[in-house]
Amino acid sequence: MIEKITELVQENFPLVLQGFGVVIGALLFGTVLKWLLFKFLTLYSNRFPAPLVKSIIKHLSRPLSNFLPLLILSTVLPLIPLSPRPFEVLRRIVEISLTSSFAWLLVGWVYVAQSRIRQKYQLDKADNLRERKLFTQLQFIKRLVIIFIVFFTVALILMSFPTVRKIGTGLITSAGILGVIVGFAAQRSLANLLAGFQIAFTQPIRIDDVLVVENEWGRVEEITLTYVVLRIWDQRRLVLPLNYFIEKPFQNWSRTTTELLGTVFIYLDYTAPLEELRQELNRILPETKLWDGRVGILQVTESKERTLEIRILVSATDSGNAYDLRCWVREKLITFVQQNYPHCLPVTRTVGSGESGRSPFVPMDSI
Repeated sequence: MIEKITELVQENFPLVLQGFGVVIGALLFGTVLKWLLFKFLTLYSNRFPAPLVKSIIKHLSRPLSNFLPLLILSTVLPLIPLSPRPFEVLRRIVEISLTSSFAWLLVGWVYVAQSRIRQKYQLDKADNLRERKLFTQLQFIKRLVIIFIVFFTVALILMSFPTVRKIGTGLITSAGILGVIVGFAAQRSLANLLAGFQIAFTQPIRIDDVLVVENEWGRVEEITLTYVVLRIWDQRRLVLPLNYFIEKPFQNWSRTTTELLGTVFIYLDYTAPLEELRQELNRILPETKLWDGRVGILQVTESKERTLEIRILVSATDSGNAYDLRCWVREKLITFVQQNYPHCLPVTRTVGSGESGRSPFVPMDSI
């Protein structure tokens, strides 16, 4: 028995050695080919810096490390001396691995495209409305494309098995009933998915939009297939489902432009010198870069029992500058009144019995 096994091994050893040589040689050749390709791209990128080449090196290095060796192996696979059944098993394994690595390569190209678009269009400039529109659609489409790539890859792998192809017909006939059941079970998830389509293309919100939602001010940080992440001003994160922005009202401060008007209210006595306050406002506004030069108005918007309500309306390029400008103007005008017209701060008038003429001013703090 041992002699027969030894004789069988001696007869088939050259064939086994040839098979291992073909597999190892193909994998090594593919690895060396990938190394040479990326060595050339790295040298080219160092000599002639190009964002596209850097993105390819970053996102496609690992996928190609698997794809190229498997591609070479599948090409030389007929050279492996195996009987039909073992050869079919090996061919199926190589085919599944090659399909998976190709899908990984396609996902890498999706990230290359995203990186290239982000390099060409920057969000950190003043007028970034076009970029915010593009990035909102890009984020949604990227996730959708990756889902389709994974779905079709799994489908191709499963359909390569004859057994799965046979039961596929029965699955298709029952897909309608299954779809109805899944639809009822996942109504909210499907509603979020459909809301994602609507938000991506009608764009009531975009990446980096300034929103006021649930009495919270923040910027849109991320839009996924099911939810939106709002980065609040104090670095908290508010996570909301997509259909929230379809069903409920919210404020979008950068829907068409980032420019805003800011209001400052000051309450002064009826003797406040309005023209002097207007002149002071016109003097201080050009001193700050927060003001964009469009609007600078001082008006009396209400005359109350004891005070005048003075509203200052100023304009800024975005919401952040508008808030800082409001605080700055408020501080400057209050300081101006304190230093030049302290008697114009809110006071309460009292008239004694038998007194006539102009009533004295009594500060509120003394009452």
